[in-house]
Amino acid sequence: MKLARLFIAIALLLSLSVCLFAWQRGFGRGQLSFGGESNVPSEFFFSRLRYNSGYANGNSFGYGGMRGGWSQDFPRADNDCLIVLRRLTRIDAPSPLNVVDIDNDSMFNYPWVYAVGVSNWAFTDEEAKRLRDYLLKGGFLMVDHFHGEVQWERFMSGMLQVLPDATVEDLKDNDEIYRVLYTIDEKFQIPGEQYVSTGRTYEQDGYVPRWRAIRDSHGRIVVAICANMHLGDAWEWANTPEYPEKFSGLAFRIVLNYITYSMTH
Repeated sequence: MKLARLFIAIALLLSLSVCLFAWQRGFGRGQLSFGGESNVPSEFFFSRLRYNSGYANGNSFGYGGMRGGWSQDFPRADNDCLIVLRRLTRIDAPSPLNVVDIDNDSMFNYPWVYAVGVSNWAFTDEEAKRLRDYLLKGGFLMVDHFHGEVQWERFMSGMLQVLPDATVEDLKDNDEIYRVLYTIDEKFQIPGEQYVSTGRTYEQDGYVPRWRAIRDSHGRIVVAICANMHLGDAWEWANTPEYPEKFSGLAFRIVLNYITYSMTH
């Protein structure tokens, strides 16, 4: 009998530990919607793109599981950003966090999609076409957290598969996207959490922040590019005293402007 009670106590302790870990990582803060249509009515869904990481002989590496490049900082960064969106805008967003798969038709219901670590992404021809259709039908893609020349080339390899005629431009300070909600006159490099221990704002050879975009034939921005930066970390670590507020403050203003632009253009 005593041995049975001991086993029960150990099982309860393990269960409690798992729940506590999940809460600390952000899973306890709200629902998550994976790959399909959320059943919560909402004007806006904070949607993250789930993509394949590399192809070889028809096989993909890093898809679906939480270890794929698409899932960095998820769900904590997304959740913290969604909280700020609800507090600081009038966009109706009671929805849970949302993970979007390119091969699911529900992607076309979401006006804004966020993707990270995009130097690792890869597409089949069909996936590239579907993402192209999404963008040209009114979708907006924000990409973040890739650094240096090598990763830029890898990102562009996938991007040109999606939009073969894409022209990348450096966004000017007076562009409408920096006026649509907040007036953003000063932009600087937004580092990852490594800044706390190293004081470095850059990773690899990504010394200069790149605020870039791709437009459609009508001049609408369809891809907003945050290269040599890590906005996701700035959202995720905003409540950490050691991480400077100026980085998180700019990161939140940027994403709220990008979301507002996507909802109005």
